[in-house]
Amino acid sequence: METTLIAVPSVMPGGLEAEVGEHFGHCELYTLVEIGGSAVVSVTTLPNVPHEHGGCMAPVQFLAGNGVKALIAGGMGMRPLMGFKQLGIDVYHGGESESVAHAVQAFIAGKLQRFSTDFTCGGCS
Repeated sequence: METTLIAVPSVMPGGLEAEVGEHFGHCELYTLVEIGGSAVVSVTTLPNVPHEHGGCMAPVQFLAGNGVKALIAGGMGMRPLMGFKQLGIDVYHGGESESVAHAVQAFIAGKLQRFSTDFTCGGCS
């Protein structure tokens, strides 16, 4: 079974019941959800990296280095969005979700809108 690793910016302590973080680069941690078909295979958390040197690109590189293939976020600027695109990571808008679990279920159901160069929400530039 082929799986996909999704990252969701989360509020502590992370996990499926955690609140979705509003901005991917300034969240406390990421909940990593491995999806196989339409089922959750595993759930782990990953602390965020400092948002200092490297700015918005530090978390982009960090998530790519950890095997993430999709990100569900509430907002981000053009620079990190283009970075994710260059690295082959799809970014979806799911900031209104009640929890990480709701965001993931919406992703599985195909109900989340993909961020594009004309659809960004605040954040860094």
